[in-house]
This record gives sequence, C-alpha cells and structure tokens, in this order.
Amino acid sequence: MAPLGLTVGQTVLAGGSAEIKPGNTLPLSLIPAGTLIHNIEFEPGKGGQVVRSAGAAAQLVGQEGKYALIRLPSGEMRRFLVTCMATVGQIGNVEHQNVKSGKAGRIRWLGRRPKVRGSAMSPRDHPHGGGEGRTPRGMNPKTPQGKVALGHKTRGRHKASDRLIVRRRKLDV
Repeated sequence: MAPLGLTVGQTVLAGGSAEIKPGNTLPLSLIPAGTLIHNIEFEPGKGGQVVRSAGAAAQLVGQEGKYALIRLPSGEMRRFLVTCMATVGQIGNVEHQNVKSGKAGRIRWLGRRPKVRGSAMSPRDHPHGGGEGRTPRGMNPKTPQGKVALGHKTRGRHKASDRLIVRRRKLDV
C-alpha cells in the first residue's frame, strides 16, 4: 500500500525508531494525536487489518492508558492497544472511487464475471427468483445465500470486542 505523497526512491522505515513521516510504521503509542494513519493492527504482531482501501485514512484521536482512541473512516470511534502498529499517512489512489469502467470488457479484463440479477433467476437459484412477469421481491431483499441484505445488522450480538467500540458508525440507510 503506497501512502499519499510517497515518492520513488524514498526510504520507508518500521519500528519504534522511525520518524513520523508518510509510509513509516510505528506503534500507536509513538504516534502523536491528530495524525492520519492507515493499515492498523487489531492485535499486536498480527499485521495490519483495518483501513487498507484506496484513499482511506483513520485519525488517532488520543491515548488513555494502554488504549489509543481512533476515528475510523466509517465514523466509528474504537480503542486499539497502543502496542499495535499503524502506518502514518493516508493511502494513495484517492480518485479510485471515481473511475468509470466504460464497458463490460474492461471489467472482464480484471477477471470479474458478469453479474446476473437475482430477479432474473429461478427460485432454486436465488431468493428473488421466480414469479410471473417482472415481479417485485416477495420478501425482504436477500443475498444469493438467503441472508437478509440492505440494512440488516449481521454483526454478532455478544462479540468480545464490543467493549472496545466507543461510538458505533452512522448508517446511511
């Protein structure tokens, strides 16, 4: 993942002795509050798992004891252990979401196969399938696996990490 502002030939460091410069990876305890970060570890030594998509950045809000408070791109405020590593800066390729493919072939070149609407399938192939003519969905919108889609919360109700979430994300639905 290349951070925004990183140039060819620039040295990137990881560890406690690294400077606070885009691309360098440090423990959260050594990064000053207000810094934009990405590629954050959930558990120390496991490797970055959060904030890794193009143009994404989280903000280190502050530190309290053994936890650092981070505002994630979704708007969620969450605590991470200060021993977890994070990379300084925002991820590059910010304009990625604005790219229009233009034709089906360009998507095929990327290895993606065509998407078929669930309503165009038979009931055995998709929960939206079947019916006479162009019927609407008979029940709640569902995924091909039959799970409720569009706005239904799928997160487990009793996850151990719930205590680390300070403020939940805002839903756009």
